[in-house]
Amino acid sequence: MYTPAQDRYQHMTYRRCGNSGIQLPMLSLGLWHNFGDITPFETQQAILRAAFDTGITHFDLANNYGPPAGEAERNFGRHMDTDWRPHRDELIISTKAGYGMWDGPYGDWGSRKYLIASLDQSLKRMHLDYVDIFYHHRPDPDTPLEETMGALDYIVRSGKALYVGISNYGPEQAKKAFTMLREMGTPCLIHQPRYNMFDRRPEQGLTDVLREEKVGCICFSPLAGGLLTGKYLNGIPAGSRIDHDPRFLKPDSLTEDNIRKTRALKAIADARGQKLHHLALQWVLRDPVITSALIGASRPEQIIDNASIVNAPPLTEAELRQIDEALA
Repeated sequence: MYTPAQDRYQHMTYRRCGNSGIQLPMLSLGLWHNFGDITPFETQQAILRAAFDTGITHFDLANNYGPPAGEAERNFGRHMDTDWRPHRDELIISTKAGYGMWDGPYGDWGSRKYLIASLDQSLKRMHLDYVDIFYHHRPDPDTPLEETMGALDYIVRSGKALYVGISNYGPEQAKKAFTMLREMGTPCLIHQPRYNMFDRRPEQGLTDVLREEKVGCICFSPLAGGLLTGKYLNGIPAGSRIDHDPRFLKPDSLTEDNIRKTRALKAIADARGQKLHHLALQWVLRDPVITSALIGASRPEQIIDNASIVNAPPLTEAELRQIDEALA
């Protein structure tokens, strides 16, 4: 039987999620890559346990995480039964729907039919009565926003989720969604965009909207799929994700420009006595509007290593200028 570390809450810093009563750990665990059928159950279990022992209380999933689609949630259901049932009230568990999940016209995008049916399936796979956060995973250009937001409102009122969020929405779309949900009486808790040193699109209006609307933000891919670990500076190592599982990070991402920027960023990290990926995580968290950063892991040691950024000295204005110059 798993017994969590008694000092787990002393290791992590927690941030208020927008204007809500929820606090999230600065680092949250994403079950995107390594919780399908490609990872042994015991390895998954060790990763989840290491995360909780370091104070990571938020586990983030989606209906189509795997591989195959749905497998991460199915495995998480097994983990719930094995380890997490006694600790359910200490966890924030989230899932999403919005990408293709099953055949036919009702298994994709943002209709009321799809979102409610998908969450029902997710709850069965995860052996849960409710999730803490349910997201619409991406905007739907063909479904009225009122229908999608109405479905999220219904999901909270039905007790299937405590809070709702959106992901991959642009600034104007997000603002409209926030207004609709607030008028329905179900405020949006959180937005989940892609954000890292190589992808700064959220700075082009989205973070301003989040600040104004007092909505939390959790960024995914803070290490640019592994580019900001520095492991690809001298080619593609055998056994790396890009080598054996290029679903999300492809070899053509290793451009000369990205390698040049990565070398410059590593020099800044070296001067701080820091690893490059620690610098990258601290950078996305430099703005208080970012509540948490989603990390992935293939080994428990990576969780412990990443969690050490909580005690790192903050970035100075001079270092932030150096980073901007390196990325220019």
